[in-house]
Amino acid sequence: MREGEKQLGFDPSALPGDGHVVFIGRIRSPWTSREDCPKNMREARERGMPASVEIDSPYRAGLEGLERASHVVLLSWFDQAPRNLITQKPRYSPVPSGTFALRSPARPNPIGLHVARLVSLDREAGLLEIDAIDVLDDTPLLDVKPYFASIDAMPEATVRPANGEGDRI
Repeated sequence: MREGEKQLGFDPSALPGDGHVVFIGRIRSPWTSREDCPKNMREARERGMPASVEIDSPYRAGLEGLERASHVVLLSWFDQAPRNLITQKPRYSPVPSGTFALRSPARPNPIGLHVARLVSLDREAGLLEIDAIDVLDDTPLLDVKPYFASIDAMPEATVRPANGEGDRI
């Protein structure tokens, strides 16, 4: 733990479940350690390493029509992330922030959100080739959705960093 970080008094993974979430596949990436893994999708794209998504057989029919999308939203499960940090101090920040003010994988429900360009789709094999990803190899997949720029993009959105210097993404 870094200075200023706080833990919950319990581990959310030990609580009874509120819903029955299933993994529908796996994300395949070139990243095998946290040290090598890009911290965000911008950095992943800058490295120029493509990735893929494997959809398990029972869910492949759900890919019908996805080939019309240029980009997809992937929801992943950060299975190796801690779940008990409620205040965190990122390396780049001068001050701690609440978990819900950060994009860190450490959170009570370690769900990742990724927007990737869909390079190709093989529905029968359940294989999506994507331009980049910022997760470790074999990360569980929760869901795939088409990205709609007309609905999902918010060009006016900003986040002020703790030091007041403008966006830090």
